[in-house]
Amino acid sequence: MTRVGLLHTVPALADTFSAALAEASPGIDVVDIIDPTLLSTAVRDGVTPELTAAVVARIQELAALDVDAILVTCSSIAEAAETASVPVPVLRVDTPMAEEAVRIARRVAREEARTGRIEVLATLEATIGPTGRLLESAATGADVEVDVTVIDGAADARARGDQAEHDRLVTDAILEFAGRADVIVLAQASMAAALGDTKVPVPVLSSPEGGVRSLVAAVSGGGHPVEDAPN
Repeated sequence: MTRVGLLHTVPALADTFSAALAEASPGIDVVDIIDPTLLSTAVRDGVTPELTAAVVARIQELAALDVDAILVTCSSIAEAAETASVPVPVLRVDTPMAEEAVRIARRVAREEARTGRIEVLATLEATIGPTGRLLESAATGADVEVDVTVIDGAADARARGDQAEHDRLVTDAILEFAGRADVIVLAQASMAAALGDTKVPVPVLSSPEGGVRSLVAAVSGGGHPVEDAPN
C-alpha cells in the first residue's frame, strides 16, 4: 500500500488533507505529524536555524515511517523543509499553486499586451516571505508582477476561534483586490475554505487541491514531484 506523510502546523487541516487524499487516491495510507509550535515559532522569530533544525527533524521522523513521499502543508515553514535530506520526495503544498498563478498571469500579459498581476493574500506575516519568493522564482523571465498583502485581523480572529470573522475578512480582501489583479493567491492552506460560494471575477487559487494532486502524482508516477529526492 502506498503511504504518504504530511507535516501540519494547523491541527484542523489534518482532516481536510486526509479527506482530499482519500478522494483523490482511495486506499492511500496517510501518516500525519501535527506540530503547531513550528508555526508559532516562525510567527514569533522567523525561520531561524533552530526552527529549520526542528522542521528537518520532523521531516526525518516522517521519512523513518516508511512513507513514499512527504507533503509540507504549511507555507511558512516550507523553505526550511526543503533543506531536509531524506530518501523520498519532500513537496511544498504551495508550489503547484504558484506555478498555476504564474501561468494565468503570463497568459493575461500575452493576450492583453501588458504586465500580468498576481496578488498574494496572507493572514500571517511569516508566510509572505516564503510565498513571495516562491512566486518571484516561478515568474522569473515573465512579464508578471507580484504584490503581497497581509489581511489585518484575520489571524487574530482565527486564533480566538472566530472562524466566521476570519472568513469574512479574507472574503472582503479577495473582493477588494479582484479588480486590481489577474489572479489572487491565498498564501495559507487555512484560508482555502473562506470564500465559500462567493463569486469572484478572477481566479482565486489556494494550495490544498494542487498540493494533494502533486503528492498523488509523486507516488503514482504520474507527473513530476515538486522537489525530487536527493540522489
